[in-house]
Amino acid sequence: MALLQIHTLPHQIPSLSPIVSSSKTHSQNSLFFSTTKVRPFSLSTQPRKLLCKPPLGKYVREDYLVKKMSSQEIEELVRGERRVPIIIDFYATWCGPCILMAQELEMLAVEYEKNAIIVKVDTDEEHQFAQDMQVRGLPTLFFISPDPNKEAI
Repeated sequence: MALLQIHTLPHQIPSLSPIVSSSKTHSQNSLFFSTTKVRPFSLSTQPRKLLCKPPLGKYVREDYLVKKMSSQEIEELVRGERRVPIIIDFYATWCGPCILMAQELEMLAVEYEKNAIIVKVDTDEEHQFAQDMQVRGLPTLFFISPDPNKEAI
């Protein structure tokens, strides 16, 4: 025969139910807040103080080096005499990957300022030109060699 012994706890167990509560409120309950009164979340509207300055881009300039061009300007640039390749970025303002690509192209424009010409074309404004260039997705990059005998990639 097994003996069953019932023990009573000397203190009351705090209630976790929001409906049934003990004499302690939840704000006083040690399960919800530590004794140091550190709140886990802050709903303050005060701006947070930064411990250090936010990081700056590696190449930051006031003006954009990658210029937006029309189809006529692109045609003049391609037909003109040059010694460096042209990189044409076909983009749209609503395209998320295009925005990321534009940031990378700005950094490349700084690095290769004398070795390449980087321009961009808004496909929403130059829809017919984008169709003529067979742009099927965005962003699309075209590389045009300074050698007129080589095809564009």
